Amino acid sequence: MPRFNIHHITRYTYEGPVRDSANQIVLFPIKDAFQDVEKQVLSISGDPSVDVYKDYYGNEIGAFTHAESHSSLVIDSRIEVVTKQRPPLVDDIPAAQQWDYLLQLRGQVPYIDFLLQEKFASLAEVLEDTHRQEMLTLTPLQAAQSLKTYVYDHFKYIKGVTSVETTLDEVWKLRAGVCQDFAHFLLVLLRQINIPARYVSGYICPNKSGMRGEGATHAWIEAFIPGNGWVGFDPTNNCVADDLHVRLAVGRNFSDCSPVKGTYKGAAGQTLEVGVSVSYESGRTTDDIATVLTPQPAARNGNNSAEQNSYRRYMEMQQQQQQQ
Repeated sequence: MPRFNIHHITRYTYEGPVRDSANQIVLFPIKDAFQDVEKQVLSISGDPSVDVYKDYYGNEIGAFTHAESHSSLVIDSRIEVVTKQRPPLVDDIPAAQQWDYLLQLRGQVPYIDFLLQEKFASLAEVLEDTHRQEMLTLTPLQAAQSLKTYVYDHFKYIKGVTSVETTLDEVWKLRAGVCQDFAHFLLVLLRQINIPARYVSGYICPNKSGMRGEGATHAWIEAFIPGNGWVGFDPTNNCVADDLHVRLAVGRNFSDCSPVKGTYKGAAGQTLEVGVSVSYESGRTTDDIATVLTPQPAARNGNNSAEQNSYRRYMEMQQQQQQQ
């Protein structure tokens, strides 16, 4: 059973003094048969009292207010978590019987929320490219595996080219993004063939071969597969989520699982920096890179780097040439 020590720092720096900062944090790992939280130490600027409650999806949510004037806000979470290997996946029920079972779930709680589609103008084009009808001749597990690989093969992993506000249509045009974009895209494909699918936030822990998304918060999806229950699929790394994936929360999309969000009174401008460090499987901890905070991409109306804009311009030129 792997044991990981995870250090996650979030820092907001404001252009001027602010006050009455009200925040919601989703930084409490899921506790279930496959994940034990041995210890968690949470430190927040101003040492506010944190009220913890469970949301509709069973996630632990923290809420706090920092009323006094401040020019920065630091949220520091340190956890020690033990993960357990999941049983092997089974696929011995006839495909038609599995699809019929999924049809029966469409109007049941909680599956209703995990079948709702996001706004996506290019959906018809995507479904044609992914051969939707062919997916329905497979078992749900085979279809989920195939669509996971499709996302992995057709999108480039490029940090900073998208933000949390980037739409699915923009990701489709760019054919690039990060783990959140890969996860949202796979959600669309699975829900379109009536497989309930939910967004998962968390961390991916180091292994010998290295994985995309290490050293940061990570995202993947869980699909409800008959005979197996909720199964994690990581399209960023083209793998089934296992005991190297530490789950923080599940929800319909990123908004339900955002690690930190809030509001405040004062100057409008702010800078968000995040740092994450995770131990190795052996228990040896990496240099604490969580103290080296990385600025997060601005919203798409903000100032992106020259490299990000360059990639967007290149893709726009390619699309214009194809239309001529």
